[in-house]
Amino acid sequence: MASPFADEKLYRQWFPLCDTDNDGRITGNDAVVFFSKSSLNQQALAKVWGCADLNRQGYLDKDGFIRAMRVIALAQIGVSPSVANLQTELERRQGEMPLAKMEGLDETSGRKEDDDDFTSNPFMASPGEKIKDGRNKASNMLGGGAQTKKEKKRQAKVDAKTVTGIVDGLKLLYKTKIKPLEEAYKFGSFYGPLLTDGDFDGKPNVLLLGQYSTGKTTFIQHLLKRPYPGAHIGPEPTTDRFVVLTHGLDDRTTPGNTMAVNSALPYTGLQSFGTGFLSKFEGSQCDAELLNSVSLIDTPGVLSGEKQRIDRGYSFPQICNWFAARSDIILLLFDPYKLDISDEFKSVINALRGHDDKVRVVLNKADQVSEQQLLRVYGALMWSLGKVFMTPEVCKVYVGSFNTEPIKTDVNKMHDIFQMEHEALMADLMNIPAKSCDRKVNEFVKRTRALRTHMMIIGDLWKQMPTAFGHEKKQKKLLANIHDEFRKTTMENNLPPGDLPNPERFAAILEPMQLHKFPRVDKKALSSIEEVLTQDIPSLMQRFGNPF
Repeated sequence: MASPFADEKLYRQWFPLCDTDNDGRITGNDAVVFFSKSSLNQQALAKVWGCADLNRQGYLDKDGFIRAMRVIALAQIGVSPSVANLQTELERRQGEMPLAKMEGLDETSGRKEDDDDFTSNPFMASPGEKIKDGRNKASNMLGGGAQTKKEKKRQAKVDAKTVTGIVDGLKLLYKTKIKPLEEAYKFGSFYGPLLTDGDFDGKPNVLLLGQYSTGKTTFIQHLLKRPYPGAHIGPEPTTDRFVVLTHGLDDRTTPGNTMAVNSALPYTGLQSFGTGFLSKFEGSQCDAELLNSVSLIDTPGVLSGEKQRIDRGYSFPQICNWFAARSDIILLLFDPYKLDISDEFKSVINALRGHDDKVRVVLNKADQVSEQQLLRVYGALMWSLGKVFMTPEVCKVYVGSFNTEPIKTDVNKMHDIFQMEHEALMADLMNIPAKSCDRKVNEFVKRTRALRTHMMIIGDLWKQMPTAFGHEKKQKKLLANIHDEFRKTTMENNLPPGDLPNPERFAAILEPMQLHKFPRVDKKALSSIEEVLTQDIPSLMQRFGNPF
């Protein structure tokens, strides 16, 4: 048995041996060749990869590699490969983990015992049976063996040397195939600003929304187990700005204008909302463990009346929609004393349309009312939500007391239920990083489908424009009958009605533009988008899936 965490030092020495191209990432091909030296069977190695690639990025960094080697070491002594078992063993053994036994490697120094032996792959197809050519086996498992011309052509579409993960592949597809079309047909004006590298590389986000003093900032401090720079808590509307919390070794805040011009961050799109919003936008960083995995977004409380709609200086629902599109989970916070959903709050919830799968409702401060009152409060909340959410499914609602104080039992005796709800919500939040890559693929597909629909609408309108004179008059006539035009586009192109944008908003954005100057929408452009959806993305997901 090694000294506490001595295995980590050894595995860091092994990492360059596995990373054959020295790019700091262990790809599926690398893993198949190296992990096979453990003599575990293919099914066990598939579980090892699943435990190591928690974020489903399609590659392993150093931490992922160390996690994989620890799971292999445990599997070699009979512990079933799983994340839960790894965590249990780490706690039980207090870091004194067994060392993985890898054929051809020295367990004490990480030195190769036999270079010639190391270059072959002793992958076990079945116990006791070695594969003669390990790298060919790895290639076959990753879809790189004997292929038809059609398969080779499909793989070549996203098979660039720079692509070592799913997110890299999405960036390549966007820059080469999607972005030129978005620019040509002014898609950014209708759907949202063009994407940058920061939008792809950013950490998963959790967005908190609710009326003032429902406990949003206190809930964040509870998650972080400490206050964050710039936080204000009180019974009055205290948080007066959007605050993005990220990880940093030093506690400091960053003005919104500075955040928005930094192309390395995913907030450059906020520049389109102007100085009125950016002066109410702020970045806050602190050294909290949770922020290593996710970013949190604190928001001002939703106010009632004209103050919400006019005096803010920016469109609150539009900002919420922008952040919602880039968030993995949206938490709507209520408390027993603020159950009414005002027209202003309703407009914010309506701005979340299309992101219903991300919404979680939190009934906070539930320990401040009795069991009987809580039953009535829960019923009133569900009735209010039913008038706003136009889906037949019931929203997931967490009930409890989510703050830094212990759960009160003098008024409400449901301590155990509140504790279970608390654990369920925490488990939901802790699972976000594992779903982050899937969410990015999902958002990319949604945006690409929206671009295809946008181009079909523009194309149908453009075809009706005169060739020489009367452009302005004809455009006004088309936009005045935009509902009928949408209906025709839906029927002619067999589009689902749910894929269409809001007609009034679409017409308002297109009105000042010159429709006749848009490029012609040809079949080649549409087939390029279809190719991305039906070939490139599935090929990318298959290539960087579990290599075993």
